[in-house]
Amino acid sequence: MTAVNVDSALIKKTELFSGLTQEKLDFVVCHSGILSLSKGKPLFSSREEAKHFYILTEGAIRVYKNRDDGGEDEMALFTVGDTIGDFDFARSAEYDACAEAAEDSKLIEFPVCGHTIDTLAEKDPDAVCSILLNAIILITRRIKSANKLLLDNMSWVQELHNRVYEDAGTGLWKQTLINDEISNALIHPAALIMLKPDRFKILVDSRGHSAGDEAMIRIAIILKNITRQLGHGWPIRFKSNETGLIINNCDHSMAEQIAKELYDAIAGLEPVPAKNEIPEFHFTATICWAVWTKNDSDWDNFLNGTYTTLMENWRAGGERIIQYNGMEKQ
Repeated sequence: MTAVNVDSALIKKTELFSGLTQEKLDFVVCHSGILSLSKGKPLFSSREEAKHFYILTEGAIRVYKNRDDGGEDEMALFTVGDTIGDFDFARSAEYDACAEAAEDSKLIEFPVCGHTIDTLAEKDPDAVCSILLNAIILITRRIKSANKLLLDNMSWVQELHNRVYEDAGTGLWKQTLINDEISNALIHPAALIMLKPDRFKILVDSRGHSAGDEAMIRIAIILKNITRQLGHGWPIRFKSNETGLIINNCDHSMAEQIAKELYDAIAGLEPVPAKNEIPEFHFTATICWAVWTKNDSDWDNFLNGTYTTLMENWRAGGERIIQYNGMEKQ
């Protein structure tokens, strides 16, 4: 590595140094160096602190992530003139990927090896303050650019969101949505109403999986209609055939009423007709409802307690509505 032959014109073009006075730019050039990497040599590793950033002057640098199975996912290929790691350097972040020379390469490195932004601040605090101010501007500009990209592609982003969290078979939300988003959006009091259809295995064993799929779709329609009428709430598929609702601003009397309406709606589904020697199948459900209030400190325990109560009553014969109330089961 050497501190000579640094292209000041390339440095001046970078976002971090644009607008610096000639004196401050000379300071940056003086504390930059040329880094030579032969093909295959690493530039930086994942989780390494970003204390430097680079401008590629010769060759190519590939960025990749290591997979758990030992393979690699290619992330980017930088070519001559590209700036590498400036955003991570500006944020004092850790790299989230690895980088190595895809061919014999040369890069301008700032600060030159042996220095950090802190050591440079001791030499010229005014120059470093200007660089850090540019770093803030860089971060703000990148965030605004990302927000604009999201806004310009909102329909695509929404579609991607739906694919991640929507159950393909029923159109209900998956339970992962609770872990990732809903638990942070709950407003006390929040009703949790869980449903498990009775004798579902008998339906599937006697009529096939297609009959079970059709039944789940019909149940999903009921759940969606309830949230549509309320104007808010999340209809969710918790597990295989356990579904239900999460509803914000829903007190005990309202939650109990919704649970009864749901119970009656399931019982009111058109029976599956008799076929050959298979008798007609009538739908019923076990429903457990609960209301999460400010007195309930842990949502996960509340969710698990409601589910446990549901399953206990379903195994006891089902066809009932029960309330889960903390440690007390009614």
